Amino acid sequence: MGIREPLRELGCGLPHALEVMGERWSFLILRAAYNGLVHFEEFSSELGIARNILSNRLAKLVEHGVLARTPCEADRRKVEYRLTEKGLDLLPAMLALRQWGERYAENFDPGLVLVDCRDGQPVAPIGIRAHDGRELSWHELAWQTPDKIGQPVKREDMHRTSEDA
Repeated sequence: MGIREPLRELGCGLPHALEVMGERWSFLILRAAYNGLVHFEEFSSELGIARNILSNRLAKLVEHGVLARTPCEADRRKVEYRLTEKGLDLLPAMLALRQWGERYAENFDPGLVLVDCRDGQPVAPIGIRAHDGRELSWHELAWQTPDKIGQPVKREDMHRTSEDA
């Protein structure tokens, strides 16, 4: 059996993202926040989540700066959970996951379609784009060290490690 390296040491942002968002309720709370819910009771009744789990997940999202907990202006005894810039920056990832689920769910029939407000047309599928806007496939991607940014990656070098060079 080989030695398993801790993912945090591999210079990848995925472990951090999963630390913050890596379970179902966090995603559903975030979806509800994108849909305008701000009060604990709203989240609780809309999601059907146990109060202790909701409290824990909201606290974690606040701790990680995804949501901000602020006093309600109309009733200072209540608090509101509002999306921060960091929380809003998760929207493309949330939409990509939603689109993936819609594409691969069996017998999926959307009750609502996300559209561009300007012209009412559905948003395009979330994709991977090059710096010049070209859509890229998985086969056109490679990892590059920061000191080599801007240098093309040869196809034959894409699967070589630094020890092979």
